[in-house]
Amino acid sequence: MGTARDLMIVAMDGATSRSVTQGDLSLGLAGAEVFDLLGVEALTLDEDRIVPRLTPPLDDPLLEQAAAGLVRDKPYETVDDWLWRRGRGLAERYLTVLTEEGLIARPRVSWIPFRGTAGPTPVDSPARQRARDRRASDEPVLTTLAAAVGACDDVPEELAVPHGVAQTVFAAVVGAVTELDAVRRRRAVEDAAFANVWRGA
Repeated sequence: MGTARDLMIVAMDGATSRSVTQGDLSLGLAGAEVFDLLGVEALTLDEDRIVPRLTPPLDDPLLEQAAAGLVRDKPYETVDDWLWRRGRGLAERYLTVLTEEGLIARPRVSWIPFRGTAGPTPVDSPARQRARDRRASDEPVLTTLAAAVGACDDVPEELAVPHGVAQTVFAAVVGAVTELDAVRRRRAVEDAAFANVWRGA
């Protein structure tokens, strides 16, 4: 189990002051996949560009898809571009695969936030325990990604956040989530203004 899977479970398992949205989580999962692929040396980073390498055998179908989707032509893809391209609908794909693997109990309804009794819920399993243990120990990579997507509220001030390539990925995830939130707010304002015009306000 890698960081992306752990982040998915933490997002459904934790209790925060706000719901985790599909879009934010999808961006975070794409960022987590970068860490997972770095861990198996399937890629390296050249500043903010993802440089693919030979992919070793992987036992995770989602990570295999991620590795297969890497841009292999120069000048390669930036981390930011990867987040938006790979992240499109990624949370739903993780939800589907983890449900098929029996790691998540999912109600027969369309996408809803990961909070409340009607939402998808991780089942008791070694995978769930691993994710909980990583989160409880404030493991820097998982905790920082979880905070970026709203899956945890409290991040210790003394958290030892890695620098270098890790910081590049973290900054890209935070920037993308912030940009997505700005888009949501702008659309809300535009929708409200449109509604006022129709009401004659």
